[in-house]
Amino acid sequence: MSDALSAPDRDLLDELQRRTFGYFRDFAHPVSALARDRAKSDDDAGDDFCALGGSGFGAMVLVVGVERGWITRAEAVERLLTMTGFLLKAARFHGVLPHFLDGKAGTPIPLSPQDDAADLVEQALLLQGLLTARQYFDGDAAGERELRERIGRLWRETDWAWHTKGGEPVLYWHWSPTFGWAMNHPIRGWNECLIAYVLAAASPDHGIDPAVYHQGWTGGPEFRNGRRYHGIELPLGPEGGGPLFFAHYSFLGLDPRGLRDRYADYWAQNVAHVRVNEAHCRANPHGFAGYGADCWGLTASDDDQGYAAHDPAHDRGVISPTAALASLPYWPEASLRALRHFRHDLGGRIWGRYGFVDAFNLSAGWYATTYLAIDQGPIVCMIENHRSGLLWRLFMSCPEIQRGLRRLGFESPALA
Repeated sequence: MSDALSAPDRDLLDELQRRTFGYFRDFAHPVSALARDRAKSDDDAGDDFCALGGSGFGAMVLVVGVERGWITRAEAVERLLTMTGFLLKAARFHGVLPHFLDGKAGTPIPLSPQDDAADLVEQALLLQGLLTARQYFDGDAAGERELRERIGRLWRETDWAWHTKGGEPVLYWHWSPTFGWAMNHPIRGWNECLIAYVLAAASPDHGIDPAVYHQGWTGGPEFRNGRRYHGIELPLGPEGGGPLFFAHYSFLGLDPRGLRDRYADYWAQNVAHVRVNEAHCRANPHGFAGYGADCWGLTASDDDQGYAAHDPAHDRGVISPTAALASLPYWPEASLRALRHFRHDLGGRIWGRYGFVDAFNLSAGWYATTYLAIDQGPIVCMIENHRSGLLWRLFMSCPEIQRGLRRLGFESPALA
């Protein structure tokens, strides 16, 4: 990857990354420094509703901010010390945090009546970000040493093996001390959860056997695809590929370039997924307003009916800027076309305090006023991975991650 861009495109990316970075600097919770789940408007003062996966993305955004000169190294370390100190005192369940956490009290905010405790996928997204930060803040200053120790505790105390529900060959998403395994949600692919299996195999104290990956993750009915959409063969995933966050969340840290195992080439998978998504929007089979080569990108986001996962098989006319923008490494030309259109042609309606709002539906005349942590974070991170490879390089330098990938049978230039 390189920063070899035209001057106007470079300026656009600089502006987008820096303004979106503000979500995690200026809108972070004042007590815990965690990422709030969403800002409801440009002038939202914020609440205590914090997202754990979004906070992992936020840790990576802080690393980018230091590297780009938007925040000092000392300030970023202080924020991460606040965050990790809070998390070590917050409610954890066999070391695993909930999906949402009260940023003041450190207590779970249930996602649903029975989903009131451990969320293994959110934990994985959090740790992906914290391990990346651990690799970056490698200095001898007392604060950086303390930060690495705290991240190490959160990492080592996560009991991945517990989430095999007594030794089954699959990881389970949720556990609650009140409801036990009642959610009954095995984590099977293909979706955003690859990172959970890599971390579970990499865990120094509570790891899983590789058979859990090979029988559980790859054993679902939507793991293999192999069909062609718009002339593009898609190796893995559900009909139409699913929402584009599948190509983003696990790959903020996992470097897909040259990443292979017996099932897929993950760079080829993600490129194909992005191309199918763009081709669907360009073909526009439902005749939605605005769709085209410069206005594409279907993923999970707020919409004019609430919140939903949008993809070619579940298309409501909702374009989510994060989908195209976070796909920059996979297809720069198409992502930059979308960026120029979003900023120059639609900017007055979708550009605000923290960058682009979450989504819009031109057919319905609807424009979100919200910004979501889990959508803002990938914009900054994946743009940076395209420009410098920074986050990929840091995460893949973790010795535990290299061990986990080897245990699962992966190949990667980072393992050479």
